[in-house]
Amino acid sequence: MEFGMFISWVVVGLLAGGLAEIVMKDGGYGLIGDLVLGLVGSVVGGGIFWALGVSAGGGLFPTVYVAFAGAVIAIVAQRKVWTHA
Repeated sequence: MEFGMFISWVVVGLLAGGLAEIVMKDGGYGLIGDLVLGLVGSVVGGGIFWALGVSAGGGLFPTVYVAFAGAVIAIVAQRKVWTHA
């Protein structure tokens, strides 16, 4: 993987984490924590879509959609498993 592609995936993952944090609202670990979860979730989303044989197609918007879906899944899972005061 090229360095530029890696950077673009990091940016897309952070964007997806930010969008997911806005949509999911209360109960997260704040912006930074949810951005990190979004970054991890974007990888999870890509893996889920790949395992299902679903192609997001090319371009920025389908990639952000897949990353956003994974970020939401990661944030929901985190909130169900790890509760904090």
